[in-house]
This record gives sequence, structure tokens and C-alpha cells, in this order.
Amino acid sequence: MGMHNPPHPGEILLEDVIPALGITITEMARRLGFARETFSRILHGHAPVSPDLAVRLERAGVSTGRLWLSMQSAYDLWQAEHREQPVIERFARIE
Repeated sequence: MGMHNPPHPGEILLEDVIPALGITITEMARRLGFARETFSRILHGHAPVSPDLAVRLERAGVSTGRLWLSMQSAYDLWQAEHREQPVIERFARIE
């Protein structure tokens, strides 16, 4: 059974990680080498967590890059599964 609407990983950063670190969004963006505007788009779910951000988060000691990319992948897949899709004809079984 799939997860019910997983959160965007930016939401985790915004609601859990940044408050736990006790820093501002501006400071975290600066320390990760991102423009504040770009980082804010990620935090608010308007842009994905990229592999570069995932690596930077890991280097900063905020979990692993694989975890951040896994959360992004789960979010993206759930979104795709719940968008209207064209009718897809199944391929014949290959044996």
C-alpha cells in the first residue's frame, strides 16, 4: 500500500530542520550556497530538492543525500500517480 500524499521534502526542511537548527532561512540558504529566493521556492514546494542540494545537506550534517532524494522521489511519484494520465495500453508479457 502506497503512502498517503507524502510531504514535499522542502516542507520537512521548513517545519522541522530549520527550527531544530535554530537558524533563519536566509542563513541556511547562505550556508548551503543557494540564493534565498531559490531556497524559499524549495521550502514552499515550488521547486524540487535537487541532487546538488541533497549533497550539500548531507555535507552540512542534515541526514543523507539519498534520504532527501528518496523523499523527493516519493513526493514526485505520488503527484504523478494522482494526476490525470492518458490511457496506457499494457505491453504483451515478455517471457
